[in-house]
Amino acid sequence: MIKGSERRKADYPIDELFLNRWSPRAMSGEEISQEELFTLFEAARWAPSSFNNQPWRILYARRGTAQWPLFFDLLVDFNKSWAKGASVLVLFISNKNFEHNGEPAPTHSFDTGAAWENLCLQAILKGLVVHGMQGFDSEKARVDLKVPNDFQIEAMAAIGKPGNRESLPEKLQEREAPNDRRKLAETAFEGPFPAVS
Repeated sequence: MIKGSERRKADYPIDELFLNRWSPRAMSGEEISQEELFTLFEAARWAPSSFNNQPWRILYARRGTAQWPLFFDLLVDFNKSWAKGASVLVLFISNKNFEHNGEPAPTHSFDTGAAWENLCLQAILKGLVVHGMQGFDSEKARVDLKVPNDFQIEAMAAIGKPGNRESLPEKLQEREAPNDRRKLAETAFEGPFPAVS
């Protein structure tokens, strides 16, 4: 698997872990053990959250189980074309309310995003690949996976062991490389949002 740090250059000194995190699609289909998978979930568990509310929940299906078709069938055809090589499919959802008082939790998605990033970085450290997806039927997910109405459907992800780029559809083989980012000066601003010219 290509390391992001082989192609990406940071403008300021950061750990290579952040440069090496990218979203490959080529996965071998090999099984991931329960221990490997739960190591990722454990990392997600320790993400920060407002009032320690921990709004995220992770629903998952392992390849070859009765749950797999439920999750796989949620994906749009484009994602099915490569996610068939994944070992695990996960759905991130978040509780829209605080558990301690039932009031709305404004940062539930933000906090769940932190859990997702923890999972991603732990996967990189373990030599696994993870690819997040918005291309799935969220309403079907709510119904088929019995997600309560007070939880927001956030995103899905495919997790697997690195595979060969040649296993992907031809049009995706060209895209199987770390991408770049906009310049930091276009992202971080001291003070108010800059005026649009």
